[in-house]
Amino acid sequence: MNPTIESNYTAVAQTLDTYYDGLYHGDTSALRTVFHPDAHYTTPSGDELVHMDIESYLPRVEARQSPAQLGEPYGYTLESIEFAGPAAASARMRTSMLGSHFVDFLSLIQTDGAWRIISKVFHFETQEPAPPTAGA
Repeated sequence: MNPTIESNYTAVAQTLDTYYDGLYHGDTSALRTVFHPDAHYTTPSGDELVHMDIESYLPRVEARQSPAQLGEPYGYTLESIEFAGPAAASARMRTSMLGSHFVDFLSLIQTDGAWRIISKVFHFETQEPAPPTAGA
């Protein structure tokens, strides 16, 4: 693998790891390091399109109990990273937290020597509660 491609792949993967850690722990300071200040957060929710800038999104993360506080398992699946050039990439991640399954499409740009998420577009489905067990 080309050393530049390999180092960019590693840098993007590290950015995504910090992104997930920030979500899992509710750490908006960490999230501020991985989101570009002009980033957008978008999801279709039912018939409504939810679209926010990052400054509107982060207070929601701060206000909720984090998956870590709730004792949820830690983990995500990084399904792909693709590069559109030396400073543009996209990633697809899956995770389950806070009662939902998520698929995130993250667009990243390299600016000022660092990879930052410029756009988060995602889909989620609410998890079905586990059926009661006999004798419980």
